[in-house]
Amino acid sequence: MTLKEGDLIPDATFVVMENGTPAARTTDDLFSGRNIALFGLPGAYTPVCHKEHLPGIVGMRDVLVESGIDAVACTSVNDVFVLQRWAEELDVKDKILMLADGNADFAVKSGLEIDMTKYGLGIRSNRYAMLVADKKVMLVSVENAIMDHKVSSASNLADQVDNKVDLKATG
Repeated sequence: MTLKEGDLIPDATFVVMENGTPAARTTDDLFSGRNIALFGLPGAYTPVCHKEHLPGIVGMRDVLVESGIDAVACTSVNDVFVLQRWAEELDVKDKILMLADGNADFAVKSGLEIDMTKYGLGIRSNRYAMLVADKKVMLVSVENAIMDHKVSSASNLADQVDNKVDLKATG
């Protein structure tokens, strides 16, 4: 079952890089008591993710934070070392929390996985944008086509937050 607005995000563990060392962080650690903009990306270095989606998220990060979002995070079915290197190459710095879902646990539990085995990529995260407030899904937009990123763009999520959710009033 795919996550929808009003659902709680599933319990899962991501791996993040902290001071050069991989560290496990649960959804409770990351999402409890916070407003998080979460973006699902199919894979580091894949064309749309690398050239358009992640750079657009980085570019809109400050706008999202100004709307009441505490942190912006991206998750991908890659290992933490690949995500770290990718973030370095795109000069992400500390703007975006990169969440490695190397075994696709979160993607599968949330129903947001996509089977890309016919392309040699295995099970991946679908491309989506989500607003999570204290582990509750407030907004979620999933792309219909994996090569698209308009629905799951940071600018689209920012527009939805402005028009549907007043985070400053609830936070």
